[in-house]
Amino acid sequence: MIRSSLAHLHLAALSHPGMSGKNNEDRYAISSFHLGKEDPRPAVFAVVADGIGGHRAGEVAAELAVNYISQGIAESNGKKPLKTLENAIHDASQAIAAHSAGKADEEGMGSTCVCAWIIENRLYTAHVGDSRIYLLRGKEIRCLTTDHTWVQEALEKGIIRPDQVRDHPNVHVIRRHLGGIQLPEVDFRMKLDDEESDEQARENQGYELSPGDVVLLCSDGLTDLVWEDEIYKTVRTRKDVKSAAEALVDLANQRGGHDNITVVLLSMPSAEEAIKRRPGFFDWLLGDE
Repeated sequence: MIRSSLAHLHLAALSHPGMSGKNNEDRYAISSFHLGKEDPRPAVFAVVADGIGGHRAGEVAAELAVNYISQGIAESNGKKPLKTLENAIHDASQAIAAHSAGKADEEGMGSTCVCAWIIENRLYTAHVGDSRIYLLRGKEIRCLTTDHTWVQEALEKGIIRPDQVRDHPNVHVIRRHLGGIQLPEVDFRMKLDDEESDEQARENQGYELSPGDVVLLCSDGLTDLVWEDEIYKTVRTRKDVKSAAEALVDLANQRGGHDNITVVLLSMPSAEEAIKRRPGFFDWLLGDE
């Protein structure tokens, strides 16, 4: 892909260490591209990583995750998004494992990751861990990802009730992360409906976004303290995605900010905006042939 200085979406991102005094072990990156010299279709790639491990090891792991994944996407041609995402995440996991090998102060370091790749208006996602991706469409917000945590597994098996999740002592026990001895299973499920099977959720990849849709990537420092309906209201009542990102981080900090907080917002242009732009550039958004 060819890097571009002009994104076809509205973008905003913000990361804050929180109020506990801990180092910021979150990292993120957003990149804009055209697919190639012969293929001018626009693309945006975003990744958020939440590091695991003490003695600054977590931030090193998250930095490696973001860098390796972003590089893997940038070097691709965009023709096989899911395979490219899987390879890039596996490369990042191996890099983290190799970096920590034999280093006592970095032993066991790792990272979560969530990735959103929007090619024209087609959304592709991948995730490992408990960072999340949300889709805001119309008057609804939906979490597209499924946490890889002990409490999520217990919830699915009926061991705990939904109202026990937030305050459960194992709420941050992660079942899957980058940096382990074995390569992590990359999750391509994109949950658009509560009744979908895992196979159906994976088939949602390449989902067609509509004008005004917003995709949110975030670390658990946000979702631990801010409810989904509050996320929706905050984003929809702000004048732009930059002020929305700032408001989300501020809200989490007002409630204690016990962890690092990272948000990335990717907003599709409205139909009105597309019409005002140069002719032909947003034909795919408007559905023109």
